[in-house]
Amino acid sequence: MAIVSSKSGHFDPAPEKNTVQPQPPDPKLLQPEADEEERRPQSEDKIRPQRLSDYVGQRDLKEVLHIAIEAAKSRAEPLDHLLLYGPPGLGKTTISLILAAEMGVNCKVTSAPALERPRDIVGLLVNLQPGDILFIDEIHRLSRMSEELLYPAMEDFRLDITLGKGQSARTRSLDLKPFTLVGATTRVGALSSPLRDRFGFVQRLRFYEAEELSQIVRRTAGIFEVALQAEAALEIARRSRGTPRIANRLLKRVRDFAQVRASGSVTPAIAVEALELFNVDPCGLDWTDRRLLTVMIEHYQGGPVGLDTLAAATGEDSQTIEEVYEPYLLQIGYLNRTPRGRVATPAAWKHLGYSPPNEQMRML
Repeated sequence: MAIVSSKSGHFDPAPEKNTVQPQPPDPKLLQPEADEEERRPQSEDKIRPQRLSDYVGQRDLKEVLHIAIEAAKSRAEPLDHLLLYGPPGLGKTTISLILAAEMGVNCKVTSAPALERPRDIVGLLVNLQPGDILFIDEIHRLSRMSEELLYPAMEDFRLDITLGKGQSARTRSLDLKPFTLVGATTRVGALSSPLRDRFGFVQRLRFYEAEELSQIVRRTAGIFEVALQAEAALEIARRSRGTPRIANRLLKRVRDFAQVRASGSVTPAIAVEALELFNVDPCGLDWTDRRLLTVMIEHYQGGPVGLDTLAAATGEDSQTIEEVYEPYLLQIGYLNRTPRGRVATPAAWKHLGYSPPNEQMRML
């Protein structure tokens, strides 16, 4: 309802009863939400070394990368494409971030399962700036179509896109800015030959020595402000399966144990007690590793025993045994694969406290 003003002839809005005055918005709601990088604890980011000189281990790889970086800088060119392969947790992602920092460019990190559709990888490639590094983890899982889009992009910095369908289809080429592709994989044999051959460097990451892991543990302890004795760091390193990721994970568990059960300082005795509580023995074997070997020794006299039989006896999936547990047992010489099945070695018998039978009595 409106009221007509007798003086001006204009309509004036009638006053409404019980009108609720709007409240000003909360200033916090107007601020942009922190993204994942901002929400992540700063100490987590500092675990990764920022420079090649701070990277521990992989001496031969570091020398190759140092030469490549200096040569690329002198020519003012991007790095050649790099393929890193090896077991998980050895630092493939960290190396890609170090390369970006050394070259003074950005690093876009993604994984092959996130690039299911061709437009996903097209969007990444088009938005790259000159010299940028594109890191693709588990690159062997790229779809066939996405992989074929990478061929001209890696060789000629060109992207071929098909527009339309049928008789009206046409191909358009887009020029890309020079970039560096860093691929990481745990299964280099699963890559197709055309993709693998387009990498200028193909480098394998090896497992770490105990002394190298001890340096990593001490560095991480300094970042976490944990009082850690050198012998305790070496004890953690020995049980880390030669993998920095496992070493840092065990350090966090030992830190928690020391804060709750001790004064907070990590001594060798505290480290041993904590790791025993978490079922990590001096060789890095966990409960499942020991269970597999124990079943083979007690139930099948050490083998040979088939994979499916071992899976049924332990309640584990056969694929999990083959891909998760067996590689480390094979690496340290506690397990052998024979045409007749798996065999526990004499070293495994001794480690678990059993007396191995005579070699002539073994059915190898």
